[in-house]
Amino acid sequence: MERRNLAQRRYLRRFMPLMVSYAMILIGVSAAQRHGDLAGATLGAMSVLPAIPLVGVIIVMGLYLREERDEFVRNRLVMAMLGGTGILLAATTVWGFLENNGMVGHPPTFLAFPFWCGAMGITQCAMALHDRLTSPAE
Repeated sequence: MERRNLAQRRYLRRFMPLMVSYAMILIGVSAAQRHGDLAGATLGAMSVLPAIPLVGVIIVMGLYLREERDEFVRNRLVMAMLGGTGILLAATTVWGFLENNGMVGHPPTFLAFPFWCGAMGITQCAMALHDRLTSPAE
């Protein structure tokens, strides 16, 4: 098993607490909404609360990109992020035209970041497959 470099270890140390806090906040907010009569500023604060750790994750991803010293690894990550962004933009553009013509409903906007992460993962898989298929046989 490969050892993680310093930037990768920092990334994980920053990422994991944010995801744990996201899960706990989401559970707490969902329970509060089910059992309480939230309105006004309280409802607004409870609505924004789950987004805070996710914004933190976006910042942590940027920090990792900045701190990663291995140019190959950094380039692969940037290419995956660009691929994820392209897939997200293409999907939301097509969806927007379908929605504009009454063919589909409006999806929850908060799903954009998880969709982007999934698209970034698909891009990483495609890059790995491309490498495997185009690398010279040993």
